[in-house]
Amino acid sequence: MKNVIVSMENICKSFPGVKALDHVNFELRSGEVMALLGENGAGKSTLMKILSGVYTRDSGTMKIFGKEYDDLSPKQAQEAGVAIIHQELNMCKHLSVAENMFLGRELCGKGILKNSEMEEEAKKILDDLKIDIDPKQTVGELPVSKQQMVEIAKALSIDAKILIMDEPTSALTAKEIDELFRIIKKLKADGRGIVYISHRLEELQHIVDRVTIMRDGQYITAMNYDEVTMDEIISYMVGREIKEQFPRVDCKKGKKIFEVKNLNAGKMVRNINFSVYEGEIVGFAGLMGAGRTETTRAIFGVDPKTSGEIYLDGQQVKIHCPMDAIKAGVVLAPEDRKKDGLCTKLSVRDNLILPNLDLVCNKLNIISSEKERQLCDKEIEELKIKTPNVNVDAGNLSGGNQQKVVVGKWLARNSRVVIFDEPTRGIDVGAKVEIYNLMNALKQKGIAVMFVSSEMPEVMGIADRVIVMCDGKITGEVMANKTTQNEILTMATSFEKKQ
Repeated sequence: MKNVIVSMENICKSFPGVKALDHVNFELRSGEVMALLGENGAGKSTLMKILSGVYTRDSGTMKIFGKEYDDLSPKQAQEAGVAIIHQELNMCKHLSVAENMFLGRELCGKGILKNSEMEEEAKKILDDLKIDIDPKQTVGELPVSKQQMVEIAKALSIDAKILIMDEPTSALTAKEIDELFRIIKKLKADGRGIVYISHRLEELQHIVDRVTIMRDGQYITAMNYDEVTMDEIISYMVGREIKEQFPRVDCKKGKKIFEVKNLNAGKMVRNINFSVYEGEIVGFAGLMGAGRTETTRAIFGVDPKTSGEIYLDGQQVKIHCPMDAIKAGVVLAPEDRKKDGLCTKLSVRDNLILPNLDLVCNKLNIISSEKERQLCDKEIEELKIKTPNVNVDAGNLSGGNQQKVVVGKWLARNSRVVIFDEPTRGIDVGAKVEIYNLMNALKQKGIAVMFVSSEMPEVMGIADRVIVMCDGKITGEVMANKTTQNEILTMATSFEKKQ
C-alpha cells in the first residue's frame, strides 16, 4: 500500500448560521488521484481550504507527511508541500509566465531580479511536463487551458507533493482535457498525490484511483473507483437514487414564440436565423469560441448589434440594452454567473428583488416588505434554493444555488423567453437535474427555452432541437432524438476555408 501523505480526522468547521464540516475524515496517498465528490455545499472546497491554509478548522486533527499541524497559513501549507489550483485561476495577467511562477519568491542578486535565471528554471519545468509555452510570454495572452498548465508548473516549481485541482476541466475543450490528463498521469507516476474535484463524473474513469464522497458537510464513504458503479457514486452524493440523469418531458409543439432574423454582432455573430416554439427546448451546441455566448449577449442587448430583427409572439421588439430585453420578456442567465449574473456581496433577497423593484413597490414607489417577502419565499420554495435565510450574501451559496438565484430573479417576472448560457457549469449532478427539471417546467408553461452547453450528452439529453454553431455561424440544425454526437461534432467543426 502506498504511503499516506495527508490524514484529516474529525474535521469540524462552522460559519455564521452554517455548519460547513461535521467530523469529516479524509486521506490521500502518494502516487494516487483521489476524487473528492459531493453536491455543491457538501463541504469539499471548505475541507481543501483547511488543508491549503486558507481556513482554520474548529476541531479535528491534520497530518501532512506524518507531521501533525495545528492552524496552517497558506505559506506554511505551501512549505509543507500543498498547492491548490483554483477553478477561477489566480494569475497576474499582465506578468510573464516566469514572473507568475516565481511570484513572491523571486530570484534576486544585489537587489536586482535575475529574470534570465527564472526564465531558464521555468522553461526546465515546462519542458519536463512537455508543455509548449514560452516563459517570456504574458499570461493574459494565453488561453485558459495554457494558464492552467502554468498554474501546475508553478506548483511544481515549489516542489509541491500534494496538488488540489478544483474543477480543472470546466473551461477546457476535449483536446485540452486530454492534455491535462496526460500531465496528471505524469504527476501521479512521479509519486505526487492529487485531489481532484469535479462535477463531470464521466471524467473519473480516465484518471481516478479512489473516491471520497461528502454530503451536507459530512463524510459519507471512501472506496476504490473500480469497485463502485456510477449509479452508486451518485446515490452516495445526493442521498437518493437519481433515476434519470437527463429527465425529458414531451410536450406538444405549439406556436412560434421567438424568432431571430439575420442577426449580426461583431466578428462572432454572423447572419444568425432561428425560431423557438412553445413546448420545446432548443439547445445550442458547438466548440468553445463558436459564437454561442456572443449570440446570447447580442440578443439580450449586452453587446451592440450591427443588424438583425427580433420577434416575440409575432411582434418585432427593439432591444438596444438589457433593460429593453427584460421589459419585453427576454431574459438571460449568463455563462459567468458570479461576474454577470449576481451581486455576490449582496444578499439573496437583494439579488432576487433588484430587477423586480417595479413588482414589489406600492403606488408611492415605496418597497412593500410584504410583497418583497412573498416574492423571495415563492422563488426560494419553487427552485429549492438552499440558504440559511434570505439575508445571506449570494456569494456564500454553492454554485448550484447561485445559479438558482440567477434564474429565480427572472422567473418572478413571468418572462416569455429564458436563455441559459452554460446553466450547469460547475454544479453537481443533483443540482443539474433540478436545473433540467426547471427548464422542463418552463417548457410546459409555454415559455421559450434556449440553452448553450459545451457538454454534448447534456444538449442531446435535454434539448428537443439542437442548433449547431461554428466560427460565428449556424452550421446545422437537428432533432436531438434523431442525431448522433458525431453528426453534431461534424457540424461544429465546419470551419470556412479562409485564404
